Amino acid sequence: MFDSAYLALLLDGPMQSWGFSSRFQRRTTGMYPTKSGVLGLVCAAMGLAKGSPEENDLLPKLATLKMTTIAIPRTAERHSSPLPVRRIDDFHTTGGGYDKYAQRQFIPRKASGGPCDDPTVSRRQYLLNARFGVILKGDRVLLDKVAAALQDPRWGVWLGRKSCIPAEPMHRGVFPTNAEAQQALIGNTPLDAFTTTTDVDRFEEGTDSLSDQPVSFGDGTSSGPDKRQFAPRRINVQPGSSQAAKVSS
Repeated sequence: MFDSAYLALLLDGPMQSWGFSSRFQRRTTGMYPTKSGVLGLVCAAMGLAKGSPEENDLLPKLATLKMTTIAIPRTAERHSSPLPVRRIDDFHTTGGGYDKYAQRQFIPRKASGGPCDDPTVSRRQYLLNARFGVILKGDRVLLDKVAAALQDPRWGVWLGRKSCIPAEPMHRGVFPTNAEAQQALIGNTPLDAFTTTTDVDRFEEGTDSLSDQPVSFGDGTSSGPDKRQFAPRRINVQPGSSQAAKVSS
């Protein structure tokens, strides 16, 4: 029987993007962090290469962590009411306008290794004014390793996409109780004042399901034993009871 603990994280940045239903050139974002996104940044902080033996060994243990997210409103200076969280769309073009002879090194490359013949066009969504608290519950020894990595990451960490850089350190401490972890994120404000998303063990306890429970982050290919794989995760979404603590879409 392991000694359980609670790791508190603050995900705060000008932009965030938590994809869970992206297909081809349409890259959408959810309104709250996905488990695959949070564990992906943890793996980056720990320096685990995608599809590597180290990731294959540790990712199943990380996936057992129970996750709760708390939507924490952002208030602008001189304004008492919270800023609404908005989705924005970026019409994104990569690889256009390069001379294929003189600027070959700048042209994006295919997974097979050759240069792309045409520009890649995609539409990518981001969240503005979003800020979240995340609490991971699980084995104290494992959470201590995660906390150490987030305080001194081996690779860069970001809030869903590389362009979404954190505005402040994520790590807020490892605590013996859930109440202490909550206090590190929201102070003495009651939890039910905030919109929360929590992992549940039984289907009937949940309100929604997402395919964001990571099985493997893969090695960059779409097939083979190390392809990207995700399992369903059952969650319970509870809207905040306080108007001042709600996050709107």
